[in-house]
Amino acid sequence: MAEKNLEGLRVAIIATDYFEQAELERPKQALDDAGADTKIVSVKSGQIQGLNHVEKGDKFDVDVTLAEARPDQFDAVLLPGGAVNADQLRVVPEAMRLVQEFDRAGKPIEFICHAPWLLVSAKLAKGRTFTSFHTIQDDMRNAGGNWVDKEVVRDRNWVSSRQPSDIPAFNSQMIALFAEAVSSRRAA
Repeated sequence: MAEKNLEGLRVAIIATDYFEQAELERPKQALDDAGADTKIVSVKSGQIQGLNHVEKGDKFDVDVTLAEARPDQFDAVLLPGGAVNADQLRVVPEAMRLVQEFDRAGKPIEFICHAPWLLVSAKLAKGRTFTSFHTIQDDMRNAGGNWVDKEVVRDRNWVSSRQPSDIPAFNSQMIALFAEAVSSRRAA
């Protein structure tokens, strides 16, 4: 049984149709197992469609729409990848505002694969060190980010990984950062 060290932590998982299913499902399960309260936040209500690489995967229920979501409802954010998902989200003003507010408040932001496109569009990448799927490294560098090719990278309140094979390391660092946030909140 997993240690419930994230009890009381509220995590927004921001995704839309055609997210990479493993990058939402496996981190969400790790967070749930650690006691976090996870909510899928999307551009629309109902369900969103996952992908297993290029094949359709499962559908997932949306808990809150981006129009309804407020930064004070959540303590951290998880951004799964998938090229189509990330490309759609990067132009949604509510998604950009939400991650900007999280970053401004120093709240944890975890992202994988193509997900940092949202952070680039939200003007948050400059001066930060992170990783992503290798095909978008030029985008990350052109936005002023310090892109590195590593399994997992932590930079202050950010944890990033490249792809589904990195998920075990990603989950470990994500849980550690979230646990620090819980400890800080309890100490305050």
